[in-house]
Amino acid sequence: MTGQGKNAMDSLLADSLKELVKKHPIEKITIKEITDKAGVIRPTFYNHFQDKYELLEWIIITEVLEPILPLLKNNMVDQAMLLLFSSIEREKSFYTKISHMEGQNSFSQIFKDGVRRILLQILAESENKSVESKKNQFHCLTPELIADYYAQSIGFFVIRWIEQNMDITPEELSKVTNFMMQRSLLDYLMAE
Repeated sequence: MTGQGKNAMDSLLADSLKELVKKHPIEKITIKEITDKAGVIRPTFYNHFQDKYELLEWIIITEVLEPILPLLKNNMVDQAMLLLFSSIEREKSFYTKISHMEGQNSFSQIFKDGVRRILLQILAESENKSVESKKNQFHCLTPELIADYYAQSIGFFVIRWIEQNMDITPEELSKVTNFMMQRSLLDYLMAE
């Protein structure tokens, strides 16, 4: 199957899962229901994904995280956060439902792991002298630690926003997220 054909089938299966999640908790959705909704046979699913959680991860990575990668690579953090929140808001019903998942296959964990991978990729590709100079000062300040910290922070904002029924616009939330991430705790403790 060509790359384009694979992507089309991946998207078809993703659309099927998203449609089913509107009516049923993801934990109760079967592979057969996904393939029946997509109009394909079960083996087709397994040619693309190991299980429904891998499909869910593909949706999150492909539809929410990969689109922000070029923006982050070009230091356009404000625009990246706006695109991230806007992408989630566009599929509000889907993300609201899957945000309640718990355990190792939870939305929160899948999302944070995806953000971490993207940040590690950017850090590995960049010649960030700032990180290297800080690493010499703080040996534990590794790209992994930096990626973990920001993945947790961004994940916190996303989960909290979804839990609060997305009552803040993506524009406002992206500004708040960037504001918070650009300041240290001391900025808040010492504010007058």
